Parts: sequence; C-alpha cells; structure tokens
Amino acid sequence: MILDIKGFIPNTMLDWEGMLASTIFLPRCNFRCPFCQNTELVLHPERLQSVPLSSITAYIADRSGWVEGVCITGGEPCLHEDLPELCIALKAEGAKVKLDTNGSIPEMLEHLISRGLIDCISMDVKAPLEPGPYQLATGVEDPSLLNQVIRSIEIVRTSELEHEFRTTVVPLMHGPEEVERIVRYLEGEKRFVLQQFNPGDTLDERYRSLRRITEDDMESMLERARAFIPEAVMRGAPAGIEH
Repeated sequence: MILDIKGFIPNTMLDWEGMLASTIFLPRCNFRCPFCQNTELVLHPERLQSVPLSSITAYIADRSGWVEGVCITGGEPCLHEDLPELCIALKAEGAKVKLDTNGSIPEMLEHLISRGLIDCISMDVKAPLEPGPYQLATGVEDPSLLNQVIRSIEIVRTSELEHEFRTTVVPLMHGPEEVERIVRYLEGEKRFVLQQFNPGDTLDERYRSLRRITEDDMESMLERARAFIPEAVMRGAPAGIEH
C-alpha cells in the first residue's frame, strides 16, 4: 500500500458523534470549494509531513477498548485506489471506520459498502442539487459532477450504514432558501447537520474576510431544516488539518 497520510488527530469526540475516535487526513481533492480550509492538503500536500500508517495502527492497537473508531477524511479519500486497503488495515486493529466524502466518486463508495469496509458515512451536500449552485460551491465546471453526487446520495440513503448528510453554511452562498432546497431533497433522512462557516485560511482568499453567519440566522436555518428533517442539528466549523 503506497497511500500517503498527511495528518493524524489521535483523539476526537467531534468527528464521530458518541464515539472516541482518531482522524486520518488524506491528500488531494477533485473539488475546489472556495471556502475550503484545508488549502495545503488540497493544493500542496507535498509540503506536509507524511504520517506512517504503522504508527497509526500501533497507536490504535495500544489503546484497544478506548479508541473505538477512525475517521478518514481529506481532501477526498475516495480518490485513492488504496483506500480499501487502508480500511482493512484499520479494521484489523479492531477499529470501526467512518468515511467523510464529497460524493463525487460513487463507484468507490459502492465498493467500500459492498465489502463491509466502512461502518459510517458523512457526506457533504455542498449546495442545492442544481448545476449552478453546485458549480459555485465546488469550484468545478463538470456537467457530470452533479449526477455523480446524486448517485452517491442514493447509495448512502439505501445502505444500512449509519450516516449523515451535512452542509457548511457559507455567507453569500447559503441562506434559508438554499438550505430548504437541500433538505427538501433529503426529506425523510434521520440526520442532517448544518455546519457553521469559520473564515480562516480558505482556498479563495476573498472568503477569509467574510463574517460568520450569526447564531440567530443559523438557528433560523436550522428550524427550516427541521421542517423536513426533524432531527437536524447544528455543529461548529469542521476541523482542519494541523500543519
């Protein structure tokens, strides 16, 4: 296995709700979301120090019974052909595996599910499932992209795995109407997460000066989401890689 790991958080209770987990960061992404805060990981992963898989599996083995799962995030993990082997290595140490994905590579997602290599999925829904909004949110001009994302949503929804869909709410990009269009499509789901945008080292420098959406506005969007997904929740900004 030649998969290059570019970050490791030993302990977190934020990345997998209800579970003490570790988080692995894989490099590269096929999206260019302007609000992404893992700029180095996406654009210049060679600048980041690699983490040996052996040190990660040793850490998990040493804490058997404490660290229950491992979250694999990125970047976009499904870009890596060796992802199944990584999942196998983690499961060999007794860990459950959660995958974070943008849903753009349904073939890999289907493969992992069919082989029983993942136990939980968090899938980003970047915008209303329409060509214009999705192109804006992902920074990618690919007419086939939206169909791939929609296919992944259906794969996740029809699987028997624990899963959640989540949307990072970004100023100038998401408002109550956009949130409602997303959750209308996902109506019937048990879990949907609204994540707060936090300006930082974003891929597009213009987003670094944006103000966070107010708590009142976030609560208003959450209430609208709960009209379609009653157990929708709100969460802070997603964690980025430390470098």
